[in-house]
Amino acid sequence: MEFEIFKNRISKLKKMELPGEAAHRKLAPLIRLRELSEINISEKNPQEAGVMAVFYPDESQETRLVLILRKTYKGVHSNQIGFPGGRAEEMDRDIRDTALRETEEEVGIPKDQILVIKKLSRLYIPPSNFWVQPFLGIMEKTPVLIPEESEVEEILEVRLTDFLNDENIISQNLSTSYASNIEVPAYRLNGHVVWGATGMMLSEIRELILKI
Repeated sequence: MEFEIFKNRISKLKKMELPGEAAHRKLAPLIRLRELSEINISEKNPQEAGVMAVFYPDESQETRLVLILRKTYKGVHSNQIGFPGGRAEEMDRDIRDTALRETEEEVGIPKDQILVIKKLSRLYIPPSNFWVQPFLGIMEKTPVLIPEESEVEEILEVRLTDFLNDENIISQNLSTSYASNIEVPAYRLNGHVVWGATGMMLSEIRELILKI
């Protein structure tokens, strides 16, 4: 989809009701649904994080979305696909500022160049004990994307048309640091399997975009 068309339509999201949990569940692994049904989140005292789904025009004026492949490290989200973003710090004014700051740090997009369109439904992630607050934003020019060397293995520039293509919603058998041989719903984007919390948040974004 041409970015000018996307930009003109995306403003409609500001007044739209969020599909929230109903959209999340469509891409939620069964193991995650069981965890969420059994957990008292308030007792876990989770940390807060903010992430940003940034859409922008590529050099051909086609709409793209930024995702990242995280480095391999000793942690539950090692070598997984996610949005740019991270944990809240004392310096941040609010969780929106967290998402903008972390996006600039991880992929090099200056936070003053991102127009935040909508605050999306937050999502609790049991393995890492985080409440994650996603935002949807746009920038109106092609960014110079620079991966943060210590955290980002690869930047994925996903075409909007690929993201909206039903054929890229798949079922995948995989193993993680906390579960083995599980069947999960996922997206196949730029040759990568995108699942879990990122897939769940993408499901809400996809549902909103399809409505406009």
